[in-house]
Amino acid sequence: MVIGGRTDADRALLTPRGDLVRGSAEALAEKLAQLPAGTARIDLDMSDVHFMDTAGLEFLEVLRDHGRRHSLPVTATRWNAQPRRILELAGLDTTDPLRSPAPESVPSPLSATVAREREERLNLLQEEVEQLRRAIASRPVIDQARGVLMATYGCTPDEAWHILREASQLSNTKLRAVAESLTASTEAEGAPPPEEVRAALSQALARRSSR
Repeated sequence: MVIGGRTDADRALLTPRGDLVRGSAEALAEKLAQLPAGTARIDLDMSDVHFMDTAGLEFLEVLRDHGRRHSLPVTATRWNAQPRRILELAGLDTTDPLRSPAPESVPSPLSATVAREREERLNLLQEEVEQLRRAIASRPVIDQARGVLMATYGCTPDEAWHILREASQLSNTKLRAVAESLTASTEAEGAPPPEEVRAALSQALARRSSR
C-alpha cells in the first residue's frame, strides 16, 4: 500500500492506494509519524482502496489510537464496495468506521454479548475474504477457458461464461476445475477433460446452438 496526501493549513488529507492487507497498518503509522507537529485534523480518503481483509481493522485502530493520543479528529471515508462489506460484517459504520463506538465505551453488562457478536461477525468476515481470495485466484484460468471457447466456437464472452457455468452444474464439478481441464487440453500433449466434463460441455454447447 502507498499512502499519499497533502497538508492544507492544519488539516492532513491522506489518500491510501492499493490493498488494505497485512503491513498496511505499519505503513499508516509511519505516515502519521511524518505529519507536521501542528496538524489538528486527519482525514483519509479511501476511494483508491478496492480490497481489504481483516488487517484493515488494525489499520483503523492505528488511526483511531493516533487521534486519541493527540486529541485530534480523524476520519476515514469514501469506502468502495468490498471494503465497505467488510466494515459492515465487522459491525462498523460504513460511512466512517471511526464514528463507531470503541469497545471500551460499551457498558460492561453487555460486554459478553457484544464480544460474541463481534466474534461471529469477524468469522463471517474472514469467510467472505477467503471466498473473495479464491475467486480472484480462479479468475485467470476461467478467463483463459472463456478464450478457448470463444476462439473454438465463435461465442461471445458472456456466452462462454454461461457455457462454463452450465458445464460445471451439469457435471457437478467446480467451475475452476472445468476451466483448468479445458485449458489444459489445448496445450501440447495436454490430456482431454474428464468424460463427465466433456459430456457436460457438449450438452451446454448444444443448448447454446439451439437457442
